[in-house]
Amino acid sequence: MKFDVKKETERVIEFIRNYYKENNLGGVILGISGGKDSGVVAALFVEALGKENVIGVTLPCHSKDEDSLDARLVSDYYGFHLINFDITNTFDVFKNELRNLGDFSDEALKSSDINLKPRLRMSTLYYLAALYSYIHGKTYLVAGTSNKCELYVGYFTKGGDSVHDISPIADYTVDEVIEIGRYLKVPDKVLFKTPNDGLSNMTDEDKLGVKYSLVASYMEDKTSVDEDTRKRIEKLHKANLHKFNIPTYRRSE
Repeated sequence: MKFDVKKETERVIEFIRNYYKENNLGGVILGISGGKDSGVVAALFVEALGKENVIGVTLPCHSKDEDSLDARLVSDYYGFHLINFDITNTFDVFKNELRNLGDFSDEALKSSDINLKPRLRMSTLYYLAALYSYIHGKTYLVAGTSNKCELYVGYFTKGGDSVHDISPIADYTVDEVIEIGRYLKVPDKVLFKTPNDGLSNMTDEDKLGVKYSLVASYMEDKTSVDEDTRKRIEKLHKANLHKFNIPTYRRSE
């Protein structure tokens, strides 16, 4: 079935408006990475709530300057307020404290370091959401920016970018997010930027070992991809299912 970008975009905007109205909410805080997902989410919220109710945040942490510049492209185009909150020193203090526990190799710390950054970023976003809720006298939510392909293969950090209050693009594949972005006129430099986490100096697809387009094809029809690709996607999906549920013991009667 052909993707009706106009209809889907309008539905998401209406979803946001209705949720805010029903729950007497005021604004949104979201991290702006300089990539397509955060760019599209920002555009959707500007359309739904007005630019005056959207606050974007860049959260550099040993990051490339290009990412902040691309984030500025988005905020300048849509006219919402953009804050730069550098967490590099916070990250470094954490790493310095870690030395008290022992002398660990870079390889041993690699995964922990990569996942610490989104956790610090999400803590910062929630702090700012509470701060601006108080200052402006209305409730700000923290928006999630994960797409359907990322979620299916578990490409997100538990306790990091998995934490948010509202998720507008979680049911759209990468290609569909790009279509929505084109419809909302997200700057091409951002919309067609090679996706990467800004943390590991690797592209998303390099880290995953599979292209997002193949993940989307698999979700639509498992037989549409070759066996090696299918096994890779299924392995990623199963290995990350724990990220979606917290096992909780319930007393029996």
